[in-house]
Amino acid sequence: MPFIRFKKDEAMEVGPQALNLRLPFGEMDVLEENLELIRRQLGLEHVEVLSAADEAARTRAGKYASLLNQNPPSPAPVVVDHLASAFARALGRFHPFAGRLVADEHGPAATTVSLRCTGEGAEFVHAAAPGVTAADVTGSLYIPRDLVASLFPLNGLVSADAAGPRPAPVLAAQVTELADAVFVAASLNHAVGDGTTFWHFMNTWSHFSRTSVSGKTTTTDRPPPPEPVPERWFPDTCPIPVPLPFARLDHVVKRCHHAPLPVDECFFHFSAESVKKLKARTNAEVTNSSIDTATKSTTVTTISSLQAVLAHLWRAVCRARKLSPSQPTTYVLFIGCRGRVKGVPPSGYVGNAVVPCKVTSTAGDVVERGLGWAALQLNRAVASYNADEAAMVRDSVEKWVREPRFAYTADMLSGGSAAVGTGGSPRFDVYGNDFGWGMRPVAVRSGPANKMDGKTTVYQGRGGGGAVGLEVCLAPDALTRLVDDKEFMDAVTVP
Repeated sequence: MPFIRFKKDEAMEVGPQALNLRLPFGEMDVLEENLELIRRQLGLEHVEVLSAADEAARTRAGKYASLLNQNPPSPAPVVVDHLASAFARALGRFHPFAGRLVADEHGPAATTVSLRCTGEGAEFVHAAAPGVTAADVTGSLYIPRDLVASLFPLNGLVSADAAGPRPAPVLAAQVTELADAVFVAASLNHAVGDGTTFWHFMNTWSHFSRTSVSGKTTTTDRPPPPEPVPERWFPDTCPIPVPLPFARLDHVVKRCHHAPLPVDECFFHFSAESVKKLKARTNAEVTNSSIDTATKSTTVTTISSLQAVLAHLWRAVCRARKLSPSQPTTYVLFIGCRGRVKGVPPSGYVGNAVVPCKVTSTAGDVVERGLGWAALQLNRAVASYNADEAAMVRDSVEKWVREPRFAYTADMLSGGSAAVGTGGSPRFDVYGNDFGWGMRPVAVRSGPANKMDGKTTVYQGRGGGGAVGLEVCLAPDALTRLVDDKEFMDAVTVP
C-alpha cells in the first residue's frame, strides 16, 4: 500500500515520532503566524482566530460557535484512523478483496486470470481539500467532473491493470477532508464485483464504523449487513479457471488512446411524491391503451416506479438529442441474477451477477406514443428475462466459456443506435451509510470510470420513501437541452 510505504520512509527519516497521532506543529500557531496573508487572501479588513477547544473563545464567538456542531467532526488523525480501522474490519469480511488478480500464461494461445487471496491488502488514502466545500460538489445540477474525479482512488485504470506487470489493488478507499464535510469514496475493480457487491461492502464498512465509536462497541437499531458469500458460481461444465484463447492479457484489452468525446454530467433528484405521480400517470396510460376494443377485455400490466422514471428519461433524451422519428434508439438495462439462478444466493453473493437487457425502438415511437408506451417496452423486456432467466444466464455463461470476450460499456452504448444505458439500483442502501457521526450522507456521486454519452446511474433518492436519483452523462449540447426540457424537469427537484 502506498500509505504504508510512505510511513515507512518517513519513519526511517525522522524516527518513531513519524507514527505519532499528534501533529508536529500547532495549528493555532500556524494560523496566527499567517494571519495577514489570510486576511489579504479573503479580502477582509479583520480576521481573528479562535480555538474551538477554548471555552472562553467559544463564548466570545457567540452565536457562530453553534456552527461547529452543524458539520461532521473534522477527520483529525483519530477520526481517519477510526475509518481506516473500520475499513480493515470490513476487508476482513471481504477477504478476497485483499488479494490480487493474477494472469498466468500457458503457452502461445492460453491465459488464465485468477483472484488469489494473497492478503496483500487494499489501498486506503487520506487526502485534504480545504478549499472545497460540500456545495462545490453537490450544489448544482451539473456535476464538476474534474473535482469529483479527484476525490476517487485508482483513476485511469482498467480492470486488467490489476493483473498486469505491476498489479494494482482490486479495492481502494479515499477519505477526503473538505472545508465543511467529509467525502468518503471507494473504487472496486469490476472484474471482482458488481454494484450489489460494492454497496454491500460500503454498508459493511459504515456498519463497523458506526457500531464502534471511540474504541467502544455501541448498539444500533439497524440490522447488520448480511455475511458475504465469496464462493463464485460457475456452471458444472465450466473449467476453473477459464482458459482465455490469447497469449497475453494486454494483447486483447481495449484502451482509449484518443481523447474521448466530451460529455457533461447532471444529477437529477426525483422526490418520492414525484415518482408516485410518474408511476400513476404511466400506469393510467398503459391501462387505457391495453383495452381490446373487439372483446372489451383488459390486459393488466403494472409498471414499476423505476420503469416509469427510466421511460421518462428515455423520452426526454430522445428529444434532447434531436433524433429524427425514424432513428433507432436502444435502452440498456442490467438485471440482477441473485436468487434467480440456482447456485447464486439471493443475499451476500460476492461477484458479478447481472445480465444486460436491451430494448430497441425508434425515437418517433418512444416520444410520440407516450410515457406509458415507452415504459411498457421496458416492462416487457424485463418480463421476458424473468420468464426463464436461469436458462438464459446459463446459456450466456456457457457461450462465454466457448467464446471468451471482455464487456465494455462503450460497446453496449454504440452500434449505430442512439443508446441510453442504466446501471445501479434504487434498492442499494446509499443513504443508510452513517459512519458514526450521527448523520446520513447528504449526496452521492460516482467516479470518472465509464463516463460516456448515454451512460446513466440510478441511486436511492434522498429522503427514502421511493425517491430516485439519476446521474446522467450526455453530450454537452444534448444535456443543456435536457435541462431546458420543461416536461422532464417538472418531475425533478432542483438543488
